[in-house]
Amino acid sequence: MKKNTEAIIQEFKENYPEMIYLVEELNGLIEEMINRIKQGGKVLVCGNGGSSSDSEHIVGEFLKEFYIKRPLNKEFLDKFLDRFPGETYEYISEKLQEGIPAISLVSQTGFLSAYGNDVSYDMAYAQQVYVYGNEKDIFIGLSTSGNSSNVYYAAMIAKTKGIFVISLTGETGGKLKNVSDALLNAPSQETYRVQEYHLPLYHLICRAVEYEIYGDEI
Repeated sequence: MKKNTEAIIQEFKENYPEMIYLVEELNGLIEEMINRIKQGGKVLVCGNGGSSSDSEHIVGEFLKEFYIKRPLNKEFLDKFLDRFPGETYEYISEKLQEGIPAISLVSQTGFLSAYGNDVSYDMAYAQQVYVYGNEKDIFIGLSTSGNSSNVYYAAMIAKTKGIFVISLTGETGGKLKNVSDALLNAPSQETYRVQEYHLPLYHLICRAVEYEIYGDEI
């Protein structure tokens, strides 16, 4: 890892000493995510309630600049300039950013309502993982109990397709523990406390992955 990424992890250890036991797991999943994203993989994220909001939050951090600048690919800019010369080029080159492909499975309102009504609400995330997912991808499932059936089924489908499964849960890990490649089980079983711990965990992941892909070579 780059030195600045290591510094991000060290900062996490200092700020959240009660979660130091997760650092080895974090190191491993960050490396795996970077490898998969560089091969063209994307991130699929889901959860329920507050965790559905966290899913949107995670995807937002991946799709745009989070902590550092993500300058556009020069080859793309040159192609754009050839096709659309003039003032528009300056605006596009200033406003458009590089991003990490990520999809929030909680955002597909039309699909979720149709599938839930016509088929099954607890299989709606799994259906999306089956259709969107390929073996280079990463699945992030958030469940404070680790037992949310729709997240669990989606993780099972992801695992079957060779997708790397990351679960953010409460202390026990619940059912998700058995289907996860990386388990981030926060040190609490109280829902609101688990959600509070999930925020710094996924912020660390987003910062580290962003820096490894777009940061300086140090």
